[in-house]
Amino acid sequence: MKDFLKFTLATVTGLVLAGGIFFVLSFILLIGIVAASSSKEVVQVKPNSILTIKLNKPIEERSIEDPFAMLMGEEYSNMGLNEILSSIKQAKENINIRGIYLEAGYYMDIPVAFLEEVRRALLDFKESGKFVVAYGDNYTQKEYYLCSVADKVMLNPQGSIEWTGLSESPIFFKRLLDKAGVEVQIFKVGTYKSAVEPFISTQMSEASREQTSVYLNSIWNRMNEDVAVSRDLTVKQLNEYADQMIAMEAAQTFIDAKLADTLSYKDGVKIYLKQLTDTALDKPLQTLGITEMTNVVQTKMPITKGNNTIAVYYATGDITDNTMAAIPGETGGIDGNTVVKDLSRLREDANVKAVVLRVNSPGGSAFASEQIWNEVVKLKAEKPVIVSMGSMAASGGYYISCAADSIFAEATTLTGSIGIFGMVPNFEGLLTDKIGLDIDVVKTNPHSDMNFPIRPMSEREKNIIQKNVERGYALFVKRCADGRGMSEDAIRQVAEGRVWTGATAKELGLVDQLGGINEALKAASEKAGLEHYTVADYPEETDPFTALLQKGKDEYINARLRKNTGEFYHYLHVIQRLKQASPIQAHMGFYPNI
Repeated sequence: MKDFLKFTLATVTGLVLAGGIFFVLSFILLIGIVAASSSKEVVQVKPNSILTIKLNKPIEERSIEDPFAMLMGEEYSNMGLNEILSSIKQAKENINIRGIYLEAGYYMDIPVAFLEEVRRALLDFKESGKFVVAYGDNYTQKEYYLCSVADKVMLNPQGSIEWTGLSESPIFFKRLLDKAGVEVQIFKVGTYKSAVEPFISTQMSEASREQTSVYLNSIWNRMNEDVAVSRDLTVKQLNEYADQMIAMEAAQTFIDAKLADTLSYKDGVKIYLKQLTDTALDKPLQTLGITEMTNVVQTKMPITKGNNTIAVYYATGDITDNTMAAIPGETGGIDGNTVVKDLSRLREDANVKAVVLRVNSPGGSAFASEQIWNEVVKLKAEKPVIVSMGSMAASGGYYISCAADSIFAEATTLTGSIGIFGMVPNFEGLLTDKIGLDIDVVKTNPHSDMNFPIRPMSEREKNIIQKNVERGYALFVKRCADGRGMSEDAIRQVAEGRVWTGATAKELGLVDQLGGINEALKAASEKAGLEHYTVADYPEETDPFTALLQKGKDEYINARLRKNTGEFYHYLHVIQRLKQASPIQAHMGFYPNI
């Protein structure tokens, strides 16, 4: 017994000491990470430099410093659209920057609307007379859409250009849920509100198929029109290339088809860039990346005078009633309570003269959307509010946008989806039939256990929830009608949960102008009567050390899973979404895998 106690005590002591040493080492490592991330080296641009943009990472609204990635010695997991646009603008104004080099990196998880905004920034950059050169070993379709804007498109002699058209392939979970013994009880308003279909069907409804076909063709037409202008081709020619599967042809075919200008290996690209920048062949190219460009010493005074500030508030991700409802590992997230407080502070800040609300959201909680809408209305009464829509601002994302003074969207933005639905899971089959649990109940009233998802709902309970959903839909329609200056009947004609592209939404009156965040800022400054102003981003980004303390191991696992599974990540949290989602949703559904 004494030996047992002795060995046990020694083991516990060793574990405590090892844990303490690990904690100290981890703390020292974290301090080093924070110090490295906070000490940003100021960069000076050397003459004849090139801004290099590599398309090898996903693009988010803002770059995110992943503390877990930093801890593991990995690079940043994404690129920020805000930093890309800012860098292109700085490169245009900096006399030492001669041009921009785009390098395709075979990464597909980039929304077309983001690429449309970057593409427009590159076109503006070219007006300075500086060059844009693109190269790819292979171009994905989205990468080519962006890179086609270049003065010269270069392709590897063994490379290819994907140009096949667009498709969307939603995944349905009904048979999986049936096997798991999970029933999803559905309540909805809107013929086109297809968000519930993956849980109750094995294929798309005719209404869903119709709306998907319409917005896919709208996006594809926009891509064809833009590429046709840049490459001096016709939309008909580009569709013929897609129909004949030109992506599988030999590299010379892309030259003959005028999709590319020249074939070259990467070393040949370097020689060409040296020629453009008057750099001797035996000298290194002077290049800067996006991160370096954001730290460049400014050669011009910023557009600042006094305390005139335009706030850009980023509302990104699913809309939830509280932070606990967010799915671990998801990028961003719009907590209704937090956004209301933030917008209230901006309303009370006398230095903030206008607000650009940048919305990139498929929606979420109908209740939280209403709370944010109310705060936007109060903010609008005090100062101009301009909405800039990102890749999607649909359902709840449109709900929180509709009261703004003006709405900007990209032609390929997914928006609308004005509709409401409810999903109440019933896990009785899973718990009793599959796992073998027996559950009994004692209750004081007929519906006391209604919120405990272990039994099917009664017809009376279903009718109560359906009426609640219909009431929420009527309110949603009224908010849109009031915000857009339209009748409720006119809104109902374009509602029914139907998803539209920004281009179509503008024709229908749901959007005011096509454009990105820069155009929204210009509109905000004009409405506020500001000639000189400072732009400030909100909410403030969390430093890596605080982010690491706030995130647990589940967050790390989910973040790595998201990185490795890409666009399929969203389908891996079906049950978790069912458990954590608000019962009444203004949500477009799962992220489209276009």
